[in-house]
Amino acid sequence: MKYVLSVIICAFTLLSFSQETEVSKDSLVDTKYKEDQFYIGVSYNLLANMPNDLSQSGFSIGVNVGRIFDIPVNKERNFGFGIGAGYGVNFINHNLGITENAQGQLNYQILNTDDFTRNRFSFHTIEVPFEVRWRTSNATSYKFWRIYTGMRIGYVIASNSKLRTSTETYKIRGLDDLNKFQYGLTLSAGYDTWNAQIYYGLNTLFNDVTTEDGIAIDMRLVKIGLIFYLL
Repeated sequence: MKYVLSVIICAFTLLSFSQETEVSKDSLVDTKYKEDQFYIGVSYNLLANMPNDLSQSGFSIGVNVGRIFDIPVNKERNFGFGIGAGYGVNFINHNLGITENAQGQLNYQILNTDDFTRNRFSFHTIEVPFEVRWRTSNATSYKFWRIYTGMRIGYVIASNSKLRTSTETYKIRGLDDLNKFQYGLTLSAGYDTWNAQIYYGLNTLFNDVTTEDGIAIDMRLVKIGLIFYLL
């Protein structure tokens, strides 16, 4: 978590210096301006489509950073597309016990909250966001309303799980059953650098996973939070 907090602190520092609100009257107006932007998003992670007795515990956080390249398609340059590249990390606290048997196979069991003191999994992704973009920007002002919607595709490059009970700690690096491709719909809207964001996963987090009791684990990831755009 230390490096995640460092990223957030650095991003908020950059927000203080990132944008000039007006171009000087003596400056040439750029009629071909683009909103090429760096972004950082901070979200609360939710699990949708959880089976009975499966629940989340604690605070599950997600962070994603990257750059979007702007592609305006109309004369006013207030409508267009965006495509980019970035990095994301997600932490999810829950009561799904993940352990490994002697053959290296993963076992899943829904636990009672009294059975553990800490339980979470995390995964890191390389992401490609695609957006359809509408805004009220112009060539002389960087403060404007925006609505961006689209899709984000992520490829999992690392994952791990940690389960701690009163007597043992189970650590697993590389969750083989986690879907390598994570993709979902996105929506961000707001004014200036402050924008709300929503991500809804279209595929399940795990691939054909059932618990020891035969319960299917078909959870999807939902992220609700803020995203900041920096020129």
